[in-house]
Amino acid sequence: MNRRDFLGMSLAGSSAMAAPANKRKQMMDWLAGKPMPNYTPAAFFLHFGDPYKAGSAATKRHLEFFEQTNMDFVKIQFEQTYTRQDFLQKPADWSKLALRKLDFYEPLLQTVREVVKSSKKDSLILMTLYSPFMCAGHCATSPLLKQHLEENPEAVKKGMEILTESQMLFVRACIKEGIDGFYMSTQGSEAKRFSSPKIFSDYIKPYDLVSMKEIQKACAFNILHVCDYVAPYANFDAVYDYPGHVINSNVRLTEKEMSAQEISRLFKRPFMGGMDRHGVIAKGSPAEVETKIKRVVKSWPKQFILGADCTVAGETDWKRLRHAIDVAHSVGA
Repeated sequence: MNRRDFLGMSLAGSSAMAAPANKRKQMMDWLAGKPMPNYTPAAFFLHFGDPYKAGSAATKRHLEFFEQTNMDFVKIQFEQTYTRQDFLQKPADWSKLALRKLDFYEPLLQTVREVVKSSKKDSLILMTLYSPFMCAGHCATSPLLKQHLEENPEAVKKGMEILTESQMLFVRACIKEGIDGFYMSTQGSEAKRFSSPKIFSDYIKPYDLVSMKEIQKACAFNILHVCDYVAPYANFDAVYDYPGHVINSNVRLTEKEMSAQEISRLFKRPFMGGMDRHGVIAKGSPAEVETKIKRVVKSWPKQFILGADCTVAGETDWKRLRHAIDVAHSVGA
């Protein structure tokens, strides 16, 4: 695909519409249900690579991405993850997991402070948050974590408690620094993940909800992301009651495809999505991208944010995302 095609279409779209004077106020109005005629909010997310994971380098990259794509809010990627803990060989070993305190998160907290200082007056700022279960998967391989939870979930529970305590230190620090909300990602309730749904309900969900409930009380804009990496899900029954002002998922996430309207109705909140990260947004022509977005916006719920079902590939051309966002900004349900 000719990169200039996307640049030309994006610039043409930009000149045809009036940019909002303040995206922060606009998104707060949107959250309050205020109509936005001929304008659909939009945002896409990607990982920026090793040089831009934390500190001032990450700040600069996030702000460049926000400005160049013209998306409607800033989302900071969570890159301060646990590394593989080789001592985790049996379920009882989870009690030995080290508690990561604020010094562990400081490089990313520096990014938070700098982004908030630079952009909070003009934009809502979200932090990405992986569930304690997902963090446990960073500590051990996914198969090993699953094996331990199947063998002795009570032993693994000790590690989940440690990971949750660490996460709460980070969450509270982010809120103190001025974050407006979180993009809260969950896994574990998929149809074939565990032999019994009780593993999720008893040993994963309670730890998801510790941070999510506090976040929902403290923050104005939270997005619940039901992650599809180990899909499908039989249904969303286990997570309907999760907090969040917006729900983001793949419409093909369950064994029976659901419409955005169905998902929005069941979760009782607006939907974010519409673009398969592996589909048109990744490899379609400018005309195909525009046609897809206009069809999605016209047929989906009126209160809707255009985005992908998950993080798009890191090598995605930013001009491609700018074009998609400009199209969304020119149409409404």
